[in-house]
Order: sequence, then C-alpha cells, then structure tokens
Amino acid sequence: MTKSSTLYIFIAVRNAFLSQIVIGITANVFLLLFHILTYLPQHRSKPVDLTMAHLALIHLLMLITRAFLDMDIFGIQDIWNDITCKAVVYLYRLMRSLSVSTTCLLSVLQAITLSPRSSFPAKFKLTSPQQSLCCFLILWVFNVFINVRILVSMKGPTNATSGFAFASESCSISPTGHYFKTFFTLIGILRDVFFIGLMALFSVYMVTLLCRHKRQCQHLHSTSLSPRASPELRATRSILLLMGFFVVMYFVDCSISTSAEELQKNDPARLGVQMLVGNGYATVSALMLISTENRIIKWEDHKFKARLGN
Repeated sequence: MTKSSTLYIFIAVRNAFLSQIVIGITANVFLLLFHILTYLPQHRSKPVDLTMAHLALIHLLMLITRAFLDMDIFGIQDIWNDITCKAVVYLYRLMRSLSVSTTCLLSVLQAITLSPRSSFPAKFKLTSPQQSLCCFLILWVFNVFINVRILVSMKGPTNATSGFAFASESCSISPTGHYFKTFFTLIGILRDVFFIGLMALFSVYMVTLLCRHKRQCQHLHSTSLSPRASPELRATRSILLLMGFFVVMYFVDCSISTSAEELQKNDPARLGVQMLVGNGYATVSALMLISTENRIIKWEDHKFKARLGN
C-alpha cells in the first residue's frame, strides 16, 4: 500500500469516525432526555421505557470513551499513562458488557409486556420503576466484576515488545497468569452466550406472538385492527429489528477482533472497520428507537403542523 493511499484511507476513516461519534452522541442524548422528560412529569414509566433510557445512557458513555480512546490514532498521545489507560479502557469494556446485557433485558421486558396475562412470562412483569432500577443495579454489579481483569492487565505506553496492543500503541494488555486469564475469558464467553441465547429465545417468542396476533386479525376480518397495529406491536417489531441488528454487529465485531493482532501491522483499513463496527450498534440503535417511537413521531408531527399554522 502506497503512502498516498494510506493517507487517503486515514482521512476517510477519521471523517467517518468523527461523523459517527457526533451522530451517535446526539441521538443518544436526545433519546435519553426524551425518556427523562417523559418520566419526570408523571413519576411513572413503563419498564421498557426505563430500559431504553438506560441503554441510551450506556451507549452515550460508550461513544464518549471510545472517542477518548481513539484520540491517539489521530495524533493525540500525550494524555496516556497507566491510570488513564486502565480507567478509559475499563469504562469502555464495562459499557460494552452493559450494552449486551441491557439489550437482552429490553428483549425480555418487551416479550413479557406482549404476553397474555394468563401466560407464564406475565408473572415476571415489573410493576414499579424501583424493580427496574434493581435489575439495572444487578447488571452493573455483575459486569463490574466481570471486567475487573482490565484493571490488572491493562497498562500505559511502554517500549517493551511483549504484550498486546489495544487498538492503538498507547494502551496495551500485559500478559497475565494462565488461570487468571482463562477464568475471566470463560466467564466472558458464558456471559455472552447466555445473554444472546436468552435474547434469541425471547425474540422467537415475540415472533410467535406476532404471528398469532396476525392470524387472529385475519380470522376476524377486522378492518380496525389490521391496518394499524397497537403501540405494543409496533414497539415489538422495532425491538426485534434492534435485536437482529445487534446480533449481526456483535458477530462482525467478534470476527474482526479475533484477527486484532494484524491491526498492529499498520493496516488503516482494517483498523477503521473495527472502529466503525465497534460504534455501529451504539449509534444506529438510538436512531432506530427514535424513528420507531410513536410519541416522538407525534411530537414532531405536532411541531411541524404548528409551524405550518404560523
């Protein structure tokens, strides 16, 4: 690869990365503020709404820390030492873990909301915001423990040749004990398998409920129910779409990360793809939830009509 082509790819990756970060942060701030301002006047909110707000907060912190982490790729390297590397990388990994678990929780809560009252999943329906906050606390405590190995293995800039670079030359993962590494790696794999499996299970359950609802509407030949779906059904479709996009981005990210050693060989194209894919779900998920949120659509429609009236 020539020097000019490498420079061109670097500029293209930088512009795409910055655009993605700005759009993602803006969308997640908007989604978070919308749910906060919706909750505050009423002092009550659906568990799914609180979970969406929690997911927006996680993705907001994730994008901010990722932007901070990738600063040295664009020439800012004086801020890094052992403390900043441990803190920033740990926060980023924590947010990624919480993104997986919160997305799974969102799928489970929506399936419970859609379930008939007499069904078994309906028995686990959350009835108060305090119960939702308790679930969030459990997820935070669990993921804080899972990612504690980052505080042990991460280190700042060094001239040593041993170790594994974390997406850049500034922060690297130093070798740790075999049993220590194996234990936390196994826990991380089991965690992802559990959450993604649970997500898939409840997604299939929601698809089954949607198909059953569609057959009932066709059987009744109802003109009032068929053309317009209920808010719950619209939310379910959007969440199913979100689950599918998450799974695709997760496995693409994993496939790129497995060849991460090659990123140290000055391959800007591969490094750029890893950066964009790593931030893709955090950015697109907020845009998807905003575009399918009926209350936001009504608010924008009301605002547009008010402008026309003036």
